[in-house]
Amino acid sequence: MYIGIDIGTSGVKTLLMNEQQTIIGSAHAGLSVTRLHSGWSEQHPADWISATQTTLDTLAQQFPAAMAAVRGLSLSGQMHGATLLDKDHQVLRPCLLWNDTRSHLEAAALDANPLFRQMSGNIVFPGFTAPKLLWVKHHEPAIFDQVAQVLLPKDYVRLWLTGETVSDMSDASGTSWLDVAGRCWSDELLAASSMQRSQMPRLVEGTENSGALRTVLAKRWGMQQSPLVAGGAGDNAASACGMGVVQAGSAFVSLGTSGVLFAANATYLPNPGSAVHAFCHAIPDTWHQMGVILSATDALNWYAGITAIPAAALTAALGEHLSAPSGITFLPYLSGERTPHNDATIRGAFIGLEHQHTRQHLTQAVLEGVAFAIRDNLGALNAAGTNLQRLTAVGGGSKSHYWLRLIATVLNLPVDIPADGDFGGAFGAARLALIAANNADPLSVCQPPPIKQSIAPQSALTVAYEDAYQRYRAVYPLLKQR
Repeated sequence: MYIGIDIGTSGVKTLLMNEQQTIIGSAHAGLSVTRLHSGWSEQHPADWISATQTTLDTLAQQFPAAMAAVRGLSLSGQMHGATLLDKDHQVLRPCLLWNDTRSHLEAAALDANPLFRQMSGNIVFPGFTAPKLLWVKHHEPAIFDQVAQVLLPKDYVRLWLTGETVSDMSDASGTSWLDVAGRCWSDELLAASSMQRSQMPRLVEGTENSGALRTVLAKRWGMQQSPLVAGGAGDNAASACGMGVVQAGSAFVSLGTSGVLFAANATYLPNPGSAVHAFCHAIPDTWHQMGVILSATDALNWYAGITAIPAAALTAALGEHLSAPSGITFLPYLSGERTPHNDATIRGAFIGLEHQHTRQHLTQAVLEGVAFAIRDNLGALNAAGTNLQRLTAVGGGSKSHYWLRLIATVLNLPVDIPADGDFGGAFGAARLALIAANNADPLSVCQPPPIKQSIAPQSALTVAYEDAYQRYRAVYPLLKQR
C-alpha cells in the first residue's frame, strides 16, 4: 500500500492505493487563506499539520488493514511558499503563499540581475520564494535575522512526518535558488538574495527516499513498519505523474485555483523572456515547461460569491452547447498575473457591459477570460520551443464540459477527458512512493489514464473566438496605462 498527500491551498487531500494503483480510499480536510492586504496571501503551517493528521486519522479508522500494509508515502504540495523556521525548527511567521505578490519590488530587483535568469532559467516572479525572503529582510528584519531554515509547504509537513529537512527538484525549481540545469542549489543565487546554503534543505529526486516516517506516527496510524517517505513533487509535477505526463510531447491543462498549461520535456528548455516556467520534473533527468495564470477557478469562485450562486450552478445554466462569445471582455487578473505578463499590480476587469447582458453573459465572460489567459500561455510555450498537439484536462474546473469546449475552441486543440478516477497531485505522489519503495521504472508506473471523451474545437466558432481573443489582448495595455 502507498499513500499520497497533497498539501493544496484550499485543503489537504490524502489518498491510499495498492500495488495495482487501485485507489482504496481518500480523505480531505479544508484550509483557509488569510489576506490582510491587497496582494497578500498567507497560511499558518500548523494548519497543514492539523489537516494532514486529520486525513490520515480518517484513513486509519476506515481502512485499518490497508494502512497496516503501507510501504511508502509521498507528498505533493503548493509551490513557492516561504515557511520560515528558527534554529529549533519553530515557525517564525505565517507562510507567504504562491499567490502572495507583495514582494514585486524585490522580485524586480533580483530579476534585474542577469544571473537569476541564466542560472534558474526563469524570471524571478513575485510569487517565487527568493523575493519573499528579501521582503521579510526589508520589512521584518528581526524575523529575517532568526531564519535558520526555509522550507516549502509540503516540506514542512515532511519535517513533521520524518524529522528531516528535505525538498525535491521540482518544488525547489520554483524558489529562484536552484540551478535547474544542474539540479542543485546555486550558491551564487543564494548569496545574491542574502541567503546561504545552510538555510536550504537537502535535495533529492521525487522518486528517491527522503527519510522514514517517525515511529510514533506509524504506530498512531497502525502501520506495521515505518514506511519510507519519497521526495515527492510540487503540485503540478505531481499531477503530471498522476496524469502520465512524463514524456516529451505530453501535456495537460489544469483548471484549479490557478490555471496551468504543463508540457513534459526530455531536455532543459529555458526561455525566461516568454515568462514560461522551466522546471525540473519529479522524474530524474526530465524537465518541464509550464505557463501559469493566478486565477482560474478562483475567478469563477469569486464571481460565484458575488452572485451568491454556486459555481456549478452558474456553469450549468449555460447549457451543453457552446455559444458565441459573450461580447463582454473579462480579465481574470484578480491578484496580478504570471505568464506571460509577470505583472503583480495588474487587476481584473469586466469591459463592454450593456443593458441586455444577463448573468449568463457574465458567467460566460468569466470562463472566456480564463480560456484566453490560457491561450496566452500556449503562445508563450510555443515561443519557448514547445508545440502541442492535444491536452488532457485536470482540476476541479474540468468538470464543466462547457468550459472545456470553450478552451478547446480558443486554443484550437483537442482536449481529452480522462475516464472517471482521481489522477491529481495526491495520486501522483502515491505513484512516486511506489517507485521509491520498489526501485521501479518511473515511465512504467506513470502511465496515462484511459480517455473517456475527447472534445474537439468547434470550427464554426473559431473565427468569432479569435476576434474575441484579440479584443482581450488589446485591453491589457489599456489597463497598464491606468
